[in-house]
Amino acid sequence: MEEFNSRTALISGATRGIGKAISRRFLETGAQIVGVYAGNSEAAKLFSDENQQFSERFELLQCNVADEKQVAALFTRIDVKYQSLDILVNNAGIRRDAMLAMMSYHQWQDVLDTNLTGTYLMAKQAVLLMMKHKYGRIINITSPVAHLGFAGQANYAASKAGQVALTKSLAKEVARKNITVNCVSPGFISTDFMSDLNQDLLAEYKKMVPMRRFGTPDEVADAVLFLAGNRAAYISGCVLEVSGAL
Repeated sequence: MEEFNSRTALISGATRGIGKAISRRFLETGAQIVGVYAGNSEAAKLFSDENQQFSERFELLQCNVADEKQVAALFTRIDVKYQSLDILVNNAGIRRDAMLAMMSYHQWQDVLDTNLTGTYLMAKQAVLLMMKHKYGRIINITSPVAHLGFAGQANYAASKAGQVALTKSLAKEVARKNITVNCVSPGFISTDFMSDLNQDLLAEYKKMVPMRRFGTPDEVADAVLFLAGNRAAYISGCVLEVSGAL
C-alpha cells in the first residue's frame, strides 16, 4: 500500500458510514485525504477525534456537492493547497423514499441533485485538475438498485443508474489522460443509511442476499482502494459490485 503515500484523495460523504470507512482506509495506507461533509458537524468532529493520529494528513471541509459555486470553491482551495489531486471518491448520497405517485417534486429533485448532479460537478472539477498531471482515479459509489429497482425508490434508482451511465461515458473521454473512472456498487451495508428502515423490512432485505448477511463498510472500502491502486490501472468504465451476490 506504499503506492498511496504520495497520493491525495478527495472523498465526499467522508465522515459517516461507507465514506468514513473509505477515509480511514486511505489514511491507514498513507494517503492525504480531503474529506467533504454536507452539514453534520457532530459526525465531522467525531471523525476528527477518532483519527487524531492522522491529523497531519487529513482536512475536513463542509460543502454541498449539489451546489456548483461551493464545489468550484472547494476545488480552487485544493488546487492552491495540494500538489495534485489523484483520487476522487464520489460517495455523498441521500434517500427520500416514496411511491412515485405520492413522491413530491422536492423528494425527486433533492435526490437527483445530490446523487447525480453532485457526481457530475465533482467529477468535472476533478478531471480538470487530474489532466494537469495526466493521472487520476475517480470512483463513484452507486447501488445495485440502479439495475434492480426497488418500490419506493424511483428517484434513488434513477440517480444511481445515471451515475453508472456517467461513469461509462466519462471513462471513454479521459482514458488517454491516464485517468480511470469506475463504480463501486454496494448492496445492503450495515450503516446508519439503513437505520430508518423497520426491522421487518430489514429481515426481508437480508433474505434477498444469497450470502444471508449485510456487508460491512470496510468491505466496500477495500474495493475502493483496489480500484484506486496501481493494480487496477487497466480497469475503467466498470461497475464492481460488493453485494453478496444480490
